[in-house]
Amino acid sequence: MISVEQIRAARSWLGISQQELADAAGVEVKTIHRIETGFRGATDRTLEKIRRAFEGKGIEFIFDGSKPVGLRTRSAR
Repeated sequence: MISVEQIRAARSWLGISQQELADAAGVEVKTIHRIETGFRGATDRTLEKIRRAFEGKGIEFIFDGSKPVGLRTRSAR
């Protein structure tokens, strides 16, 4: 699952606000804020919505096995 650090980095990389991410993911902005400030109780479903929102904006998340290690932009196909 994506990490808090990956979420912060991806949002910063794209230059989008917490509100813009919340809108894209279909979650409340307070959910994004809580996750980014270290709340570890986010559900897998919520994290998956956030991941899909980023992937829709061209972000790929990098893992070493199941450990989140970074992100990159998806190359044009």
